Amino acid sequence: MKILGLDSSGLVASVAIAEDEDLCGEYTVNYKKTHSQTLLPMLDEVARMIDLELSTIDAIAVAGGPGSFTGLRIGSATAKGLGLALEKPIINVPTVDALAYNLVGHRDVVCPLMDARRNQTYTGLYRFCANEMEVLRKQCAVGIDEITADINNRGEAVVFLGDGVPVFREYIGEHLTVPYSFAPAHLNKQRAGAVAVLGMKYFAWGRVETAEEHAPEYLRLSQAERERREKEEVHSGI
Repeated sequence: MKILGLDSSGLVASVAIAEDEDLCGEYTVNYKKTHSQTLLPMLDEVARMIDLELSTIDAIAVAGGPGSFTGLRIGSATAKGLGLALEKPIINVPTVDALAYNLVGHRDVVCPLMDARRNQTYTGLYRFCANEMEVLRKQCAVGIDEITADINNRGEAVVFLGDGVPVFREYIGEHLTVPYSFAPAHLNKQRAGAVAVLGMKYFAWGRVETAEEHAPEYLRLSQAERERREKEEVHSGI
């Protein structure tokens, strides 16, 4: 089984190819460039380096949200375009699940934190038994106060990762009452390798969709939509 993984849900752009038990190639960049400029060239480079014929892949796994609205649209459009052109199914991998899967096998509860602005975070809670992931709290968009309270109530050691760590590090230090740690640099951001390998599991379970069916999962309204709704509510109240 050969899976193409794509992740442009955050600051990182990442492309990977996984085949059975091997990660054949991965190209990950954490730099201030537009994903629309980088994702396809990165895929072309990976394919060239490993002599990959895209027609030989079985499915396309994409980080389907939540995350950056623009980044998710770029990843979704890329996956849909490839899926239509190659006639391959799409595996919609929840972004937070894939981020947690970077730490597969970790002894502590895993808590990804993605910065969603306004003290909000895209997050979830996970536990690993060997290579099997248990979802303790499904990915969600909540305040940092809510997820830290949940962690404290559980009373277990936790490890954090994601681009929300530097944003919320001070808050965590002030409010967490359980032992905690932070993932190292090579594991603390989105990676298409995790999307591809987790997607392979989902593919085996039949969790696939067509390119026509695929759409990102934003979990909340965009800033523009929120501002428009706020204006409408103010106007209706006059």
